[in-house]
Amino acid sequence: MKEIRLHGRGGQGVVKAAQTIVSTVVDDGSYGQFIPFFGVERKGSPVYGFLRLNDEDIRIKTQVYYPEILLILDDTLLDMPQTFAGLQEGGTVVLNTSKSIEELNLPKTVGTLALLDAEPIALSHIKRNIPNTAMLGAFAKATGLVNWDKLKDHIAATFGEPNRLAADEAYEKVRIINLGGAA
Repeated sequence: MKEIRLHGRGGQGVVKAAQTIVSTVVDDGSYGQFIPFFGVERKGSPVYGFLRLNDEDIRIKTQVYYPEILLILDDTLLDMPQTFAGLQEGGTVVLNTSKSIEELNLPKTVGTLALLDAEPIALSHIKRNIPNTAMLGAFAKATGLVNWDKLKDHIAATFGEPNRLAADEAYEKVRIINLGGAA
């Protein structure tokens, strides 16, 4: 079972992104579960959620305490202690940022880093700074956990063709860096 934690801000599409991943893996014959967590429910507030993907039924219904993967839609959340809490040694971080790797203060547990500046992609295709569909493209390429063709179909069906184009561009542009951590 793969355990993933998503971090973002209200209005960035964290919940819809996770629901799209779940619907894609279920459509592909696997199992998925998403449990959102909202603090203050308002636009711009930190939002996170817990995603599990598996080939078998998922019975556990708790938070993800030791994620293998973090999907972070807003780099302003990097300084919050809970963002990297419990990340497994050699874990993967898929991050929306315009910063260079040298500007990021990442913990030593990060083994693979996938960097994408999703803002210009979102603005180009959907005319709004909502990074979720672009980050779905980055997530798909960085992890290989979802069927890319089916994910693009789900993105188009849920969000529309411009969002599918944003995901396509992100899939091609994401920069994946091996930081040498154990997987």
